[in-house]
Amino acid sequence: MSTRRRILLAACAALAAAPLAGCGFALRKAPDFHFQSIYLLMPASDLALQLRRQLEGTGRVRVTDDPANADVVLESLGERRHRDVLSRNSDGEVREYLLRVRVAWRLRTGDGRELLPLSELEREMEQSYSESDALAKEQEAQMLFRSMQSDLVQQIMRQLASVQP
Repeated sequence: MSTRRRILLAACAALAAAPLAGCGFALRKAPDFHFQSIYLLMPASDLALQLRRQLEGTGRVRVTDDPANADVVLESLGERRHRDVLSRNSDGEVREYLLRVRVAWRLRTGDGRELLPLSELEREMEQSYSESDALAKEQEAQMLFRSMQSDLVQQIMRQLASVQP
């Protein structure tokens, strides 16, 4: 390839990237927490395990097993999963379900001062259903529940990052 062609390609690449330079785009990075340790007062569940992994994965927060050694305590009243019939066909068979995951939680300091009041996060998705594909649809529902659970964990992480004890 000639030198002239290389210079032309480099100039084109620079011109193509110029509009993106000023738009403020940045990859999402790990949240910056204003506390160093947290105690999770939650029932054993997949959501609790995923939240614990996310917090430990940041490398900025230590999840402790003793509330006396924690800067903050995340208390959860549990997670509820629902599957409600959304619609039926003319024969009365289910056509669609509404899948819903709900978690209620609050954040307080080790001495009991409330930082975030009791709040409830909810995520819902519609799922089509067919009796002939019942097994596949059950697996799809479990996958959708896991996806909604991941969304809830990310929402909790963002809310925890906004707290200043």
